Amino acid sequence: MTERRWKSRAREYALLMRIDRPIGSLLLLWPTLWALWLAGAGAPDPYICFVFVLGVLVMRSAGCVINDFADRDIDPHVERTRNRPLASGRVSTREALGLFVALMLVALSLVLTLNRLTIALALAGGALATLYPFMKRYTYLPQVHLGLAFSWSIPMAWAALTGALPPLAWLLLTGNLIWTVAYDTIYAMVDRDDDLMVGVKSTAILFGDLDRAFIAGMQVTVLVVLALAGRQAALGIIYDISLAVAGALFAYQQWLIRDRERASCFKAFLNNNWVGAVIFAGMVGHYALETSS
Repeated sequence: MTERRWKSRAREYALLMRIDRPIGSLLLLWPTLWALWLAGAGAPDPYICFVFVLGVLVMRSAGCVINDFADRDIDPHVERTRNRPLASGRVSTREALGLFVALMLVALSLVLTLNRLTIALALAGGALATLYPFMKRYTYLPQVHLGLAFSWSIPMAWAALTGALPPLAWLLLTGNLIWTVAYDTIYAMVDRDDDLMVGVKSTAILFGDLDRAFIAGMQVTVLVVLALAGRQAALGIIYDISLAVAGALFAYQQWLIRDRERASCFKAFLNNNWVGAVIFAGMVGHYALETSS
């Protein structure tokens, strides 16, 4: 294979893994960092942080590959996805499956350096990530499955750092699950017309004209659950301020989706990166202030 051919394949594989679109990695990374900082009381083990951050990047890429494999007959009919490498035929199904297996093996090699409880949880997390893309064919709640998959790094972080799974880990998982359903419903609003045409299910279709109300309810619930988590972790005023800023960002997202226009809904979805970042900043700020005082 010539150098030009290798570069062409590498580019297509990178597109298949969404290297050019980091939003998915960021939305998976923020709750992972929340958990690492809370479980590590503001000073998590550097090596475990390295494993989790790299694992997030690898698993997100693997998830994108298996998602496109599952949707290879659907994506050509959806405006936003018709030019993806598998949908357009630039990458074969065999290549995609090979790439998926390779990425999963890399993820496995990372987690095998951690304790047994974390390894057991990682195997369950791998199953969640693999099965998610197929859920939209059978249920109107695939976003709930995605929420669980995107939140599974939270108990894994506690297991890796402490060898235990306290109630706080599950409370934080619950908050992140609800947040994921909220922002992925916004994401699904972008494709709703196309999804109805091809028969794909989503919470955006299930909620119908009440979509904004359901999203608002979930956003409020997220703030309440995260506030309860903050109380359990004894986080202070800086964290409370971060939740207030997150609430303002949620209000901005509601304004963006008011007319349900595709571009505005996608902008609102992207805005959730700042929600995750602000909450993490509140946690870091709390522990930094605690250390300095």
